[in-house]
Amino acid sequence: MSGVTDLRDIRNTVGNVPLEWYDDFPHVGYDLDGRRIYKPLRTQDELDQFLDKMDDPDFWRTVQDRMTGRDLRLTDEQVALVRRLQSGQFGDMGFNPYEPAVDFFSGDVMIHPVTNRPADKRSFIPSLVEKEKVSRMVHAIKMGWIQPRRPRDPTPSFYDLWAQEDPNAVLGRHRMHVPAPKLALPGHAESYNPPPEYLFSEEERLAWVQQEPGERKLNFLPQKFPSLRAVPAYSRFIQERFERCLDLYLCPRQRKMRVSVDPEDLIPKLPRPRDLQPFPTCQALVYRGHSDLVRCLSVSPGGQWLASGSDDGSLRLWEVATARCMKTVPVGGVVRSVAWNPNPTICLVAAALDDTVLLLNPALGDRLLVGSTDQLLGAFTPPEEPALQPAHWLEASEEEHQQGLRLRICHSKPVTQVTWHGRGDYLAVVLATPGHTQVLIHQLSRRRSQSPFHRSHGQVQCVAFHPTRPFLLVASQRSVRVYHLLRQELTKKLMPNCKWVSSMAVHPVGDNIICGSYDSKLVWFDLDLSTKPYKVLRHHKKALRAVAFHPRYPLFASGSDDGTIIVCHGMVYNDLLQNPLLVPVKVLKGHTLTRDLGVLDVAFHPTQPWIFSSGADGTIRLFT
Repeated sequence: MSGVTDLRDIRNTVGNVPLEWYDDFPHVGYDLDGRRIYKPLRTQDELDQFLDKMDDPDFWRTVQDRMTGRDLRLTDEQVALVRRLQSGQFGDMGFNPYEPAVDFFSGDVMIHPVTNRPADKRSFIPSLVEKEKVSRMVHAIKMGWIQPRRPRDPTPSFYDLWAQEDPNAVLGRHRMHVPAPKLALPGHAESYNPPPEYLFSEEERLAWVQQEPGERKLNFLPQKFPSLRAVPAYSRFIQERFERCLDLYLCPRQRKMRVSVDPEDLIPKLPRPRDLQPFPTCQALVYRGHSDLVRCLSVSPGGQWLASGSDDGSLRLWEVATARCMKTVPVGGVVRSVAWNPNPTICLVAAALDDTVLLLNPALGDRLLVGSTDQLLGAFTPPEEPALQPAHWLEASEEEHQQGLRLRICHSKPVTQVTWHGRGDYLAVVLATPGHTQVLIHQLSRRRSQSPFHRSHGQVQCVAFHPTRPFLLVASQRSVRVYHLLRQELTKKLMPNCKWVSSMAVHPVGDNIICGSYDSKLVWFDLDLSTKPYKVLRHHKKALRAVAFHPRYPLFASGSDDGTIIVCHGMVYNDLLQNPLLVPVKVLKGHTLTRDLGVLDVAFHPTQPWIFSSGADGTIRLFT
């Protein structure tokens, strides 16, 4: 019997001490005999607990005793107590919270009061503070500052809506009198004895009945009566009176003030094109020789020579003044882009052909200049260990050297555009490939190539170097990003709000950019002003293919598939508070549409206010 009690009586006798003290020990306390109570070996994982929960019907009423670490099964009384406490009831079942309250202090007057303290003196002496308040209010009423409340007049006030208002009336603030809308006067058809031509025949009556009420010319059927005494009461009288009242209530009370504006004043005051001369006005020369569409053209920095690339597989060099073809270089493929080196001390032309950029010495003009260019290219010494580059530089063969070809830069993907930096040592190319290698920058003097970007932001359409600062402008389909090449960071992101950007040009000062798009918009950005367009011009009917700024004059132009070139005056002021002045001055026509294509490229002469354009009809035209 004593053994059984020993097994049962394992109460923890440590007293009221925190059980965290025993966290590092294998026991949780001591029993009555002073023996340690060891923690149960809890090696059950969640799966064992789940199986116990499924097998043991009393699992829901089993709790762990923190003092001994053992599982206890709650009795029915304990479960009932927990449920009562959870529902917000009292723990003791016999407790009645609604017993009648015991009144400790009775309301009867007793012989011996609770306190015998005499009343205060202030309870029967008038208050000086209240006396001062009352005297102030009396003074305010005498002076008329406080008006006593008057009872409101309950009778409602009415006024005639359509009366001629006097200035003091309620509606006097309406400037002019609006007369009540008049009813149409009755005609012959409304007579009780109308002429016979106003009476309906049987077919007309049936057609009138079948019509919608809103489509009927008359809202009643004309009827004939022998005398006025035989006319019955009008059945729609009350309805018509009600509609007439509605018309009077809902008629607008204020007459619309008509603004007297001269339409001429709404047109912005622009200077006359005659005052903005010089700009190209008429076609002077046509350069013929290409047999297919001329995709691109470029003018030499001196303005004496012109290079053009075509789909007929040739690159042609022209004399500007005479339209004479000085040289034809067969390249055996479509020339996508051509760019003359802007440095006047170097005579080089870069042409993009398939996946190659060709560097040609056209051997035109100054012999010393041609020779110094070849000397510059020949002075390169290749490094002992060639670095890994995204493009290969190849020397031209002897036969190609005779034709003017000096270097080939081979890429892995087709080249769509080539453009030079203003100093003439760097050139940027755009490749038709997805990914971050769409833009490559080549250095001519060291024959190095590098990919400046680590990730792509959409398909790149064109790139341009900033004329004065170390910026590279990259135009994708929906945006133009301006990168700082020295810091290697994005400086600005311009949003043209066009569906597809096609071309881009930078102002010679560098603070303004124009973008052309295939949805026939020309967008002007002021970089100092905002990343949103300063002005959107929609002068063309079809897609824009090319845009260009003049290097010296305040002119810019755009060429489009509608076969026209629009020349605009774009004056940029040094004063930052004055906005640029943009005025379209001339529409130049001359190219014939071929295969739904018009003008493919435009370029200004470097010194004269002349513009060159190349078209899908295989011609180049000079407008002066």
